[in-house]
Amino acid sequence: MRIPISLTISSLLLASGLSVWGQEWQAVTALPDVDLSGLNDSQAPAALKMLRENDCNCGCNLKIAECRVKDPQCSYSKGLANAVAREFRAGKSAEQAFAVLREQQKQGPVRAKLLEDPVPLNVKDSPSMGPADARITIVEFSDFQCPYCALAAPKALEVLKQFPKDVRVVFKQFPLQMHSNAALAAEASLAAHAQGKFWPLHDRLFGDFRMISREKILVWAKESGLDMKRFEADLQAGKYRAVVQRDAQEGAQAGVMGTPTFFINGQRYNGPFEVAVLKQLLDGALKAPSAAAPAAGQKN
Repeated sequence: MRIPISLTISSLLLASGLSVWGQEWQAVTALPDVDLSGLNDSQAPAALKMLRENDCNCGCNLKIAECRVKDPQCSYSKGLANAVAREFRAGKSAEQAFAVLREQQKQGPVRAKLLEDPVPLNVKDSPSMGPADARITIVEFSDFQCPYCALAAPKALEVLKQFPKDVRVVFKQFPLQMHSNAALAAEASLAAHAQGKFWPLHDRLFGDFRMISREKILVWAKESGLDMKRFEADLQAGKYRAVVQRDAQEGAQAGVMGTPTFFINGQRYNGPFEVAVLKQLLDGALKAPSAAAPAAGQKN
């Protein structure tokens, strides 16, 4: 990451996007949000072997280690993996650790709350779409080189179309270190925002996220109708680098561990980011009295 903050290993693994898919999960020696500290040179390989060979019971049909890499938000694989690590750390044998794993698996999935407790988020001056007085504000922490973010971006805008008077979508920067041009893309998007062209460049960046480079950004910026002299000067001077850093730091403090992460009126959303699911959730929220106050949990 180009920003001087320390993110969890889950952020870094998720940041690698499609590169961790396939069989590479079988080779990693660290798993998102799994504490393998204190394991010696024989215990750590034994614990990882167990996690690679046994199924996660969250319904994903993946092995535990595979689920941790591909779905870091899965609370069940996280619980199983840490239970195994704790047993080895306590000096238990592989057979004893396996017995604990089997007992844990019988208990079924442990799911995180769909919406967590609200946290304050500063949305002032961030790129947004939708009415400023919307009853519901969706804050998206995103990375322009993240393939999952590229999939989620049009869904966020589709949700906005479903609720044109009641929902506002706010974009916050969360570029990850393993995406080499994500920080530059984040700065470029804010330079475009200063010229009222954030969303056109946003669409181009996500539309060709695998192709992002400084050269491509300049081409897309010109095609988006930006004042190129001003845009290039802002980019060269790093004018918006501090804003990107501030967004990322705020996200980390709010519990963002990967991208994309969404907050609905300040509450981190742990469900699938699908339009049909969100429509049902937001329909219910708009009927609740608590939705009467604009953007609870937001600092405008």
